[in-house]
Amino acid sequence: MSNPSRGRGGNRGGPPGGARGGGGGFGGGRGSAGTRGGYGGGPRGGGPGELIFRGPTSVDQRLATLDQLVSSFKKLAVNPKRPHRPGYGVLGRPITLRANFFPIKLPKGPIYDYHVEIQPSTDIKRIRARLFWLLERSNQQGWKELVPFIAHDNSERLVASKKLPQPLDVQVQYYEEGEAGPNAKSKTYTFTITHTGNLDIAQLTKYLSGNIESRDYDVQPLIAAVNLVLQTHAARTGVRVGKNRYFFPSQERFELALGVEAWKGFFTSARPVYKELMVNVGVCMTAFYKPGNLADAIIDFNRSSNGAMLQRFTQKLKVTTSHLGYKKKKPIKKIMSTTARQTTFQCEEYNGKISVEEYFKRKYPHIKLKHAHDVPVVDISGPNSKFPIFVPAELCEIEPGQPFRGRLNEKETSNMIRFACNPPRVNADAIVDRGLPTLGFTPQTLGSPMSSFGMAVDNNMAVIPARELTPPRLSYKAGKPPNVNNGSWNILDVKFHLGGTIKSWWVLVIKDGQTVFNGPTDPALEGIWKGFGEKCRNSGMSLGSPPSLINQELIPPARDPSRQQALDLIRQNIKRQISQKGKPTFILVILSRRDNYIYPGIKRICDVELGVHTLHMLTDKVLRDRNKQDQYFSNVALKLNTKLGGINHMLDAESMKWWTKAKTMVVGMDVTHPGPGSVEGTPSIAAVVASADSSFVQFPASLRCQETKKEMITDLTAMMIERLMFYNQKNRTLPDRVFVYRDGVSEGQFDTVLEEELPKMLEAFKRVPQTKPYRPSLTIIICGKRHHAKFWPTESQFADRNGNTRPGTVVDRGVTAVFDFDFYLQAHAGLQGHVKATHYTVVYDENHLGADEVQQGTHTASYLYARATKAVSLVPAAYYADLACERGRCYLNDFLSADDKVSSSAATGKGKGKGKVDKEEEKKVVFEAAKKAWGEGVHPDLRGSMFYI
Repeated sequence: MSNPSRGRGGNRGGPPGGARGGGGGFGGGRGSAGTRGGYGGGPRGGGPGELIFRGPTSVDQRLATLDQLVSSFKKLAVNPKRPHRPGYGVLGRPITLRANFFPIKLPKGPIYDYHVEIQPSTDIKRIRARLFWLLERSNQQGWKELVPFIAHDNSERLVASKKLPQPLDVQVQYYEEGEAGPNAKSKTYTFTITHTGNLDIAQLTKYLSGNIESRDYDVQPLIAAVNLVLQTHAARTGVRVGKNRYFFPSQERFELALGVEAWKGFFTSARPVYKELMVNVGVCMTAFYKPGNLADAIIDFNRSSNGAMLQRFTQKLKVTTSHLGYKKKKPIKKIMSTTARQTTFQCEEYNGKISVEEYFKRKYPHIKLKHAHDVPVVDISGPNSKFPIFVPAELCEIEPGQPFRGRLNEKETSNMIRFACNPPRVNADAIVDRGLPTLGFTPQTLGSPMSSFGMAVDNNMAVIPARELTPPRLSYKAGKPPNVNNGSWNILDVKFHLGGTIKSWWVLVIKDGQTVFNGPTDPALEGIWKGFGEKCRNSGMSLGSPPSLINQELIPPARDPSRQQALDLIRQNIKRQISQKGKPTFILVILSRRDNYIYPGIKRICDVELGVHTLHMLTDKVLRDRNKQDQYFSNVALKLNTKLGGINHMLDAESMKWWTKAKTMVVGMDVTHPGPGSVEGTPSIAAVVASADSSFVQFPASLRCQETKKEMITDLTAMMIERLMFYNQKNRTLPDRVFVYRDGVSEGQFDTVLEEELPKMLEAFKRVPQTKPYRPSLTIIICGKRHHAKFWPTESQFADRNGNTRPGTVVDRGVTAVFDFDFYLQAHAGLQGHVKATHYTVVYDENHLGADEVQQGTHTASYLYARATKAVSLVPAAYYADLACERGRCYLNDFLSADDKVSSSAATGKGKGKGKVDKEEEKKVVFEAAKKAWGEGVHPDLRGSMFYI
């Protein structure tokens, strides 16, 4: 989607009620297809047969020798860093799946690698890309004959299927797109193409076949070269957004919001798997600006919304002007508040002050302005320019194929999800019938450079073996043990294993706009607190007296746009009540509407300043359907009991054995980054959560803010010491083993985790206070959700009603790494859309874990998520770290939601004439201000609890 900051969730940490799953059962789980809480959409298909793509088939022949492969690994030295696969899992029912991986026919000879230098040099990406476009069309003798045999990255790398002459210099005259050709003033650039080495295909083949001498061979340079060749056709015919994702005007699109539309596209990337290099092809979506005239877009915005929407819309927009006689693409710096008639500037050519309208009338008499009086001008000067360059909006065109870089709001995100949410069968048809031809991978569409490299793509999906693992058995303190069906269970008349104690509680009713309740005795309001109190009591929590009711009316947003005054009223009210009555166990906050400031603001006041647990309910959710009220209260009770240190449900002893056979602490880690719409310089937020007992239910958290966009955790040593000391305090001993689930790290950063985070963990073991030297055995498992591997059942008996694979599906053969210890696990049910497994990779292991142990163990752990009665898609330790990061975002909400207030420099025009140094200074100021707002972080009274759940 169009929010690349983090992949998951887009506008995360928003208002309450965004229960991450698709409802159903008790406490919606994590939604299918990684889309937290999904939406229907897309045809469901008819009977089971119609849901299955291409029907039964047999597993690829190449996989017959997999067992010999892992046997040969026994000759490798055991190293805890990047351990090799100890074996393949055997537990569970064997099934056969298709995967969106297609074999690549590789060239026979080497691929020749070259470095490209351009003189005079330029860092401007647009100009470099244009120069490479011109290079491909150059008629220079001795060069144009070579063009069909090359692929490049538009930057500094070029690969060729034949040896290029050396030295090789190619001269290109620069001219803009839209100009007829070079003229006397055109600048000449020289490309110097220097041979840097040959990439040997035989080396790659040895690696893919699992030759143990090739274990340390770095496949990346060759795979990157293959990707350049594979993606050349897509790069020429489509628009690339991010890495490996291409969008094409010919594919489906639909309107998301005013001026913004969603496009469907395709992901494509080469992956090394056993005995084969394969290309992984997936369906993806992102938001694009709707093409058209800028003045028309502004008129539309003014007709249907406010100016803030317009500023958000134009934050990263580039427009094309043609009044100079050729097309010129420039980013908009600012939409001014004045029209061409009202805007004046000093102009030497016409002796002094002149209006933009008059200037265009004199300079370009053939251009007749229609909107000089009613549409503003735009400033298209460069980022460091001292003076503005004003152009009437009607002379600016929004070109097709421009990705929307802003932040989608909640409604737009839900539209995007609904559009993207297709059943597996529909996605498979899209990949094979439209994706492969559009990417140039079918025999009919294969062209240069793939054909000249001797490469081709097999159009049949890989067929692989997989297994369905059995779910664990669950228990509650009283009541019949629940029956797990399709990854979820219902709880009627059961009691929590350990109920929390509620000494006193408050109900804070926030009146924001419309009146929902007529005073404290309103039956609807009484129904909420009585019903919820009853639910808590019946579930096994001890609840004393009825709550204290507190009302708070807020100043309307029109008079208080940043809601600071409203939050001050709430703060003062809660403080006053505490001074009179002491702190309650928790406050139930009832909100009458969603708001991007009030919810995070209350969380910050209570978590950071006052140290009181809060729960939020939205009146429209709790009152909408009385039949579902009991269900809603159950979900909130699960959260409350967990916050208060309770235990909702547990797993049977057999399922927990891999964790309980020695004293073990399970750790989850994650980092969240500021997304689009944040103030530049806003910190990233790191979370480390860890289990505190042998039931692996309570995971208190350590939170820090750190350098912006930094993925590795800066303060990890101190955070790990905090978690170990808390474990020690609870258990009077330190753990013998530590299992870390690290979320949010890409494959390219696995080694960085070992280089930067592993030493900090080992340092924490040394520095944790104890009487004798302490060194537990450590395992680090990385959880990846930002991959594009998808699976399809080959028979209806292995499929659920939507045609998805079922909960417990595990894949460790066929499309996994050759040497690395990795697997794909889908623990949850795909409620809608195409379900997505999580990719787990063991990157460090001193505990000598076996394949079954870690796969079945991670699977059963997925049933221990405290906030739902269903298995979740991500192991709870990592999921909790993710939730804790979300909560941290509430504490910096003023910095993360800048575009709501339109306070970023793009919107206020503060960025005029600033050099790089000024901008870095500004970022530092923002970072320091955010650190000050963060303060000491979570209040000491809450640090030992799961305040964030």
